[in-house]
Amino acid sequence: MKDFGLIVVDKPIGPTSHQVVGLVRKGTGVRKVGHAGTLDPRASGVLVLCLGAATRLSEYLSGTTKEYEAIVRFGISTRTFDTDGEITRRSGRAPARREIEDVLPEFRGDVEQRPPPYSAVKVQGRKAYELARAGNDPTLEPRTVHISRLELRSYQPPDLALRVECSAGTYIRSLAHDLGERLQTGAHLAGLRRTRAGPFPLDQATAWPMLEVGMLTGKWERYVLPASAALPELPAVVVDDKGLEALRFGHAIPAEPASSGIAKAIDSTGELLAVLEAVEDGSLWHPRKVFFG
Repeated sequence: MKDFGLIVVDKPIGPTSHQVVGLVRKGTGVRKVGHAGTLDPRASGVLVLCLGAATRLSEYLSGTTKEYEAIVRFGISTRTFDTDGEITRRSGRAPARREIEDVLPEFRGDVEQRPPPYSAVKVQGRKAYELARAGNDPTLEPRTVHISRLELRSYQPPDLALRVECSAGTYIRSLAHDLGERLQTGAHLAGLRRTRAGPFPLDQATAWPMLEVGMLTGKWERYVLPASAALPELPAVVVDDKGLEALRFGHAIPAEPASSGIAKAIDSTGELLAVLEAVEDGSLWHPRKVFFG
């Protein structure tokens, strides 16, 4: 079923994630399309699209780790923490490489980070960027994020190239801004490319022009990955016809041997049928999500 699966696209700079979803919905004719993790308009790279019932997998994908290549530009701070915003500070100074190397360890591991004022974080029921656009800079509470890797790739002042691996919910714009504050020079995010989202690296993504051609020629299905690819780390339970009928009606199936945690139910072809949860001391698999009628 090509209306049940994933398309991993290399999003270009320019469109929003929501606009990409709309274009894919229109181009494929699949009524239900969603994405698993927003990518800012000025960012490019891996954007995972979920088709049909696979949109119910977004909760597993959106919470996965991400990897980025980022360009931090020192000497200028902006209201949006990127190149789009009004300049709020101009020091004209770039730190020495040694200064940067000395402070980078402070931004690894669990870090308290305040989201940018122009973000989708909700404040009293409204998105922060809506309040910011209305001239009211919202006060956003810091949150704990995890940056597992932060590597200096190159430095050509005032531009610093970083490789970042981080938890879901980490704002690279905030990382750039905070680096500038820590080094007392000011800084903003000048470029961002997502190189991995969960299990999907950039080299597995379809270039946007190729997908556009595929949608125009009716050959977009070649770019659809099986929905089971969203859950590579879950153990697979192959289900026979009897088990298939049980899952269809929301009934548990035997777990042999006894198991724990969650698993994915697949048929003999590898098609994803359900997400299962071990119950009754691990003797049964209960369907948490069923993806067929």
